[in-house]
Amino acid sequence: MGLTIDLAAIAANWTALARQAPGARPGAVVKADAYGLGAAQVAPALYEAGARDFFVALASEGRALRPHLAADARIFVLSGHMEGQGLDGLIPVLNSPEQFFRDRTLRPRGDFAIQLDSGMNRLGFEPAEWAAIRSEALSVPSPQGTGPALVMSHLMCADEPDHPANQTQLRAFRQMTDGIAAPRSLAATGGILLGPEYHFGLTRPGIGLYGGEPFAGARPVVTLALEVIQTRSVAAGEAVGYGCTWTAPRPSRIATVAAGYADGLLRALSGKDVPLWAGERSVPMVGRVSMDLITVDVTDLPELPQSLEILNARQGVDDLAALAGTIGYEILTSLGPRYPRHYLRS
Repeated sequence: MGLTIDLAAIAANWTALARQAPGARPGAVVKADAYGLGAAQVAPALYEAGARDFFVALASEGRALRPHLAADARIFVLSGHMEGQGLDGLIPVLNSPEQFFRDRTLRPRGDFAIQLDSGMNRLGFEPAEWAAIRSEALSVPSPQGTGPALVMSHLMCADEPDHPANQTQLRAFRQMTDGIAAPRSLAATGGILLGPEYHFGLTRPGIGLYGGEPFAGARPVVTLALEVIQTRSVAAGEAVGYGCTWTAPRPSRIATVAAGYADGLLRALSGKDVPLWAGERSVPMVGRVSMDLITVDVTDLPELPQSLEILNARQGVDDLAALAGTIGYEILTSLGPRYPRHYLRS
C-alpha cells in the first residue's frame, strides 16, 4: 500500500524521448521534487540512464539535489539568480538584465544560462533587452569557456501541435539566437514531439518522464494503492459523507479509505464516480472527498480488499485529472507526503 514509483519506467521514458530527438543532448526536468515523486531518487536513476543536465525551479531545490548527483551533472535553476540565494554548484538561468548584472557582480566567473522570452510573457529577456546585452553576455568568460552554458526559451502551446503560437515562437527564438555559439534549447516534452526543428542542441523533457501527456508512448510510472480502514453496511436510502450528496440506492457495502484532498485526491473528484481498482475489478468512489478520507461502494466485490488502487496502468494521472477537470501535472505534484513511497529500480 502507498505510492509505488517505477524508476525503471522513468528511465525508459527518458530514453524514448531522447530517441525522438537524436541530434540533441537530452536533459531532465526534476523541479517540484521530480513532480512530487522524489528528486533524490528520480534524478540518480536518470543520471544512470545517461542524463547529465537537470532543471529545477528554485535554488533551494538545486541545493537539495546537488549531493545526490555526480560532479559532472549540471543543475540549472530556472528562476535564475534571486537575491540572497546560494548558487554553489548550480547554474542560474538568468531571466532579466537585473539578474544578469547581479550574477556577473557576485559570481563573475560562475557558469550561467540565459532565458529568452519568445512570446510567452512569463520569464526571460524580451527581444530588446536581449539585443542590448547580447554581445556582452556571449563574451563573458566562464568555466566552460566563453558565454552562457545554454540559451533557452519555453513554448506555451507545445501540447497543441497545430497551434500557430508554436511556429511564431520558433521564429522569434531563431531571430534572437541564430549565429550564437552557445547551445540552444526550446523543447520540453511537447516540443520534442513537435519535430526536429524544435529540438536545437538540448531538450528538457519533464511530464513525459513521469508518464503524462502529451507523450502518448510513455510507460506508466505510478501506482497508488490506498488502505481500507473500515467497511460498513448501509441501508437503501441512507446517506454517506458530508452534505448527504450520495444516498445508497440499494443495500450497500461501503469502504472508508485512507486518503483525501490533503493527499492530492482533489475535492473536485466528488460525485464523479471515480473508479478504484481491486485487481481486475473497478468500484466507484461515492460521496464527497474529505480531507483524509474517501468512501467507495464495494458492494459488488466478492471479497473485501485491504487496499484499492486509484492510480495504476488502467487509470493514469491524466485519466484522474480529466475527472477532476485539471491536468496530470497537478495530480502528480499534489500527491502528499503521507503516502509511503516504494521505488522500483528494475
